[in-house]
Amino acid sequence: MSYPVTYYCPHCGTLVALEREGYLADKSVTPYPLEGWTYVAPTEPFDADESGESDESEAAADGVRFVCGESDGVEWDPHDGVRGTDVGGDEPYREPDAGGVGCGEPFYLSFVRYDEGREVDPSAETELVEIDPDPRPSGPRGPSGPGAGSGPGDSDGGFW
Repeated sequence: MSYPVTYYCPHCGTLVALEREGYLADKSVTPYPLEGWTYVAPTEPFDADESGESDESEAAADGVRFVCGESDGVEWDPHDGVRGTDVGGDEPYREPDAGGVGCGEPFYLSFVRYDEGREVDPSAETELVEIDPDPRPSGPRGPSGPGAGSGPGDSDGGFW
């Protein structure tokens, strides 16, 4: 048995209803795909059965890719434009398109993934990044500590 499950577009707040099976393993809805996840259109098979295992006839999908207001197989703005006051707020770039439903930007529903019985963390970095490899000092030259340069013989030519 399937049920309508609603999600908000992270770009503009437009509501989308997607028919889902009773077992949900949703991780997040993001404006970008998670690294290593495989996404399918809402019209392609993506749901697992009640046991959490994918049916052999279903594609191995880690999530669903929507194009706000344009993807087929879902109901866009199922409440006929009635939105809560939290959608959009005072941020004009988040307002839905007045000429139609949605903003046309892609967004991603990602499911929980497991590897050898452990949940896969999508935020794990795949490589280390060194921000400033330059060995030179990053600050100005000056006294090296308390009392440095305080005596007449320790002057570096400045005022004391």
